[in-house]
Amino acid sequence: MSVTHASAPPAGPHDITPAPPARAPRRNRSGIWRTAGFHLSAGLLSALWLLPIALVLVTSTRSFDDVAAHGVGSLPHSFTLDGFRQAWVDGGQQRALINSLLVTVPTVLLSLLLASTAAFALSRYDLPLRRTLLLLMLGGNLLPPQILLVPVSKLSEMLGLYDSLYALIGVQVGFGVGFYVFVLHGFMRAIPSEIQQAAVIDGAGPWQIYTRIIMPLAKPAMAALSALSFTWIFNDLLWAITVLRTDSQMPITASLIGLQGQYVSMWNVIAAGSVIAAAPTVVVFLKFQRHFVAGLNLGAVK
Repeated sequence: MSVTHASAPPAGPHDITPAPPARAPRRNRSGIWRTAGFHLSAGLLSALWLLPIALVLVTSTRSFDDVAAHGVGSLPHSFTLDGFRQAWVDGGQQRALINSLLVTVPTVLLSLLLASTAAFALSRYDLPLRRTLLLLMLGGNLLPPQILLVPVSKLSEMLGLYDSLYALIGVQVGFGVGFYVFVLHGFMRAIPSEIQQAAVIDGAGPWQIYTRIIMPLAKPAMAALSALSFTWIFNDLLWAITVLRTDSQMPITASLIGLQGQYVSMWNVIAAGSVIAAAPTVVVFLKFQRHFVAGLNLGAVK
């Protein structure tokens, strides 16, 4: 007995059943909550960190009568820049800022020049006792500066540099070069040796290799160290009050302490002086921000 199978009619162009749409992957609710919690926590920490800065900025633009009548933490009822004038002229902030710049700019330039040349020699050439020198430089930065206050003060007196900006420059250079050498040595050592070998084949000497090859490649690290060293030196107070005595020689940080003693209850003047003292470091950081971030990311991705 034969079984006859009926053949199915050919499918038309409109008879094709569309495939069911692919379901979108479900979002992980726990991941969403973690992300929201992270952003909320970061936002609260940022607001907590920015709140004192905003309070200082608002207080610096208020009048003394407003602050005295309503309190420091109240909403402003006035706007004036007289506090900046008093801090700048009467409080001696103008001279103090000039002193800070006269110390900070030469110190940064001299420190990075010495540190870059030393790091270049220690990282690119097989010098004797190279590791020992690096360990000594690193160990010098581990010493607390408080134990060296009296020796540094006595040494500056013996050299005839006490109560001068030259003494402060020398101290800042001496205590900063070791750390800068250690940082630059690690960066310069990571530069491929084939680049230096090609330059030597072309007839370049050590000075040409340093100025034309190594230093351009070390620009991110130098920019990051420039921003950091400028901030550290400009904001330093310990060494300033150690080797300086005269008020006319004091930098901005020491002058700010004198401003607090001069204008005890005039919080608008003190806040204005704090803004003046912080402005140069903010400007430098914003100027070198791109290079600073690049310097922090060095070595993160090979």
